[in-house]
Amino acid sequence: MIERIVSPSSPFQKRFFFIARRFVAGETIDAAIAAVRRLNDEGMTASLDFLGEDVLDRETAVKTTQTYVAMLDAIGAARIRSNVSVKLTAIGVLIDADFALDNLVRILDRASANDDPFVRIDMEGSALTERTIALFERAFAQRKNVGIVLQAYLRRTPGDVERAIELGARVRLCKGAYKESPEIAYASMDVIRSQYARLAEALLVRGHYPGIATHDRRLIATVKEIVRRDAVANDRFEFQMLYGCRPQLQRRLVAEGYRMRVYVPFGTHWAGYFYRRVAERRENALFALSSIFGR
Repeated sequence: MIERIVSPSSPFQKRFFFIARRFVAGETIDAAIAAVRRLNDEGMTASLDFLGEDVLDRETAVKTTQTYVAMLDAIGAARIRSNVSVKLTAIGVLIDADFALDNLVRILDRASANDDPFVRIDMEGSALTERTIALFERAFAQRKNVGIVLQAYLRRTPGDVERAIELGARVRLCKGAYKESPEIAYASMDVIRSQYARLAEALLVRGHYPGIATHDRRLIATVKEIVRRDAVANDRFEFQMLYGCRPQLQRRLVAEGYRMRVYVPFGTHWAGYFYRRVAERRENALFALSSIFGR
């Protein structure tokens, strides 16, 4: 039933975009470009994500790859300050890893012509963590304009962070948004915050231009203290936040001299994104509500 509701052709999808409008830039690349231009005008950069995941047929995976190439063409033509993020399940990793790698390399090669050539591989649920990291390392061995997302709440992540530091790869560090079992992931927010702070410190001091992706004011304060204590220059990292989440805090960090990149999702699959990222965990739903009514 959920899959029918979140289908792009469903009545829910067609009638209720206003629910997600705060968090999704629109359904077209033109809408996304306009949103990024507004962010650029406020001193922020962006990472564009074409919504869609769990693709199980080659034709759709190829079309998604073609859409990313068109996105990169549009970014270059518009001269906006943005790179792109991509989910491997959208370009075929559930079909065949070699097929997905070929699609990813095509995206990387097109991105290399833009002012910002970087492509971020998004992290999905824990069932895909190992495959995602393995395919990222294969791509990184061929092209260096690719990075990975690591989730602080996973018990395995300290080792993955050390591996990324060893490679010299760029990491976006986030808390983690998926509902996972306690054998795989920490559930206590205090424990997650503690692990996030330790991993952020390692990336800030020894990593390569990490993305510190959090809306948590306590963690942001901790990161500021690490940066001050260890004399980490503001151009050696960037804060990252989601489109529509705490925009005043985003502006405040820019005013304080920090770099800010906003993750900007768009496309017709917004209902699936909104449900899986916001509704499937109680913490996400509460955060979404606080973002709508708070600052």
